[in-house]
Amino acid sequence: MKKHMRKNAVVAIILSTSLLAACSNTSPSAETTSKGEASSKPSAAPMKIEIMQDETVTSADGPGFPKDDFVKNELNKKLNIDLTMTLDTSDYLAKLNTRMAGGNFPDVMLLMKEQVQQYAQNGVLLDMGPYLDKLTDYKKFVGADDVKKGVVSGKQYALPKAPGFATNTYWIRKDWLDKLNLAVPTTVDELFNVAKAFTENDPDGNGKKDTLGITGVGIDTFGPVFGAYGVTASAATLTVLNKDKIVNSLYDPAMKDALTTVKKFIDAGVVDPEFMSNKPNTSKDKAFQGKIGIIFDGWSGIIKEATVKIWKQANPNADWVQLSAPKGPNGLQYVSKVDIASTGKMLAFPKALEKQPEKINKIIELLNYVSTTEGNRLVDYGLKDVHYKADGDKITITDQGLKESGYTFVYQLTGRPELAYLQTKFPGQAKYIEFEKNLPRLQVIDKFIDMPNGYNKADAERFIQEELTKFIYDKTPITDYSKFLATLESTFSYKVYTDAVTKQAKDLGLTK
Repeated sequence: MKKHMRKNAVVAIILSTSLLAACSNTSPSAETTSKGEASSKPSAAPMKIEIMQDETVTSADGPGFPKDDFVKNELNKKLNIDLTMTLDTSDYLAKLNTRMAGGNFPDVMLLMKEQVQQYAQNGVLLDMGPYLDKLTDYKKFVGADDVKKGVVSGKQYALPKAPGFATNTYWIRKDWLDKLNLAVPTTVDELFNVAKAFTENDPDGNGKKDTLGITGVGIDTFGPVFGAYGVTASAATLTVLNKDKIVNSLYDPAMKDALTTVKKFIDAGVVDPEFMSNKPNTSKDKAFQGKIGIIFDGWSGIIKEATVKIWKQANPNADWVQLSAPKGPNGLQYVSKVDIASTGKMLAFPKALEKQPEKINKIIELLNYVSTTEGNRLVDYGLKDVHYKADGDKITITDQGLKESGYTFVYQLTGRPELAYLQTKFPGQAKYIEFEKNLPRLQVIDKFIDMPNGYNKADAERFIQEELTKFIYDKTPITDYSKFLATLESTFSYKVYTDAVTKQAKDLGLTK
């Protein structure tokens, strides 16, 4: 691990030195009139803009972009640009680092928050703060509070996309409930009793004891159970925001009760024994084959037409329905958590661009356009009256749109209106999508936080996950919980992290 860390440090130093040199040697293409304000000299030639992101696409013509890339053609014509989309999922960061170190910057990069933090620390990203006044359509589309998600070390080093929303909930075999004359569970205790009945009372009627209660993927399988105690057990998202106050779930007294309850499910033998190592398809395969009656998953994994066909073929009588959040002993009910700082990939820009104000203006024009109703519909659905039809706010995708618009998501640079988009794309699943969107979820803020020096995030999170797993599997007694916290603080400097969370949450205006 030390060798790996040294290697990363060397790479960072090389990047920092090379990139700063490259930035300082970049020749301006136009003069800057004042900080953040560039002259906008008209140019007859289209402005070349390259956007690099970690994606792949498949179009109606096969892998890659279609021969007639109607979205790019329309953007080029509308904005007088020459847009290049560089997509790569094979060693994306390594290739980007190589280009950055050589001064061969893409104009726009799609990065995760951790990558933005690293590049910002190396001094190679453009602070977009001075340009925010020009990004009027972008700010209106994304929302002022969500724009703050791109702030790193006090500066706007990235531009987030419009936020999506969390999905996933428990899905249950309603036909099994009916077979055993059981009501839909509404509390954690009722959930346990149903899981036990599914395991012991032959819900599939084959005369064999070959069914189980619950499956899912990892500790999130019990997200609604932890949520019923007001805590979350995902190691990367532990800081809960509630009424301008934050509480780290590991220090919440209810965490021990939640762990004890999850242990009760496991001890009773009603849980898929492989849930901690399951992949999404693994858990679904078991559920769809009729082996398990409750699964923690989202609408997109359960109820799309092609998926329904799979589980109906295996079990024609199967009837999977969504459950709301089960209530805990004190009346709390949260189906899981939602990271209100989560952004997915954000737009970042090389510092060298500050020497190219005309290009900055064109990029701003592009981002504003795809944030307008007209521009966003183009990148969401394609060409009006060809790929979609609009009747006021109601969008209907045409047959041609269904065939040809599967690749357009890579042009959704500032995001999309998530609920309306999904319900338009999947009208048959609209009610399930809205149900999951409206479920109560704990608000966590961890991804707002810049990782402090002296704290190794990866090592600490690995330790947390391992230890919580030991508690629920009774490999460590819950009476040793305080020892776990002491080790986390002494060996993994966890107090450094929680102190940073407290300070930064206040600086961001999340707490008083």
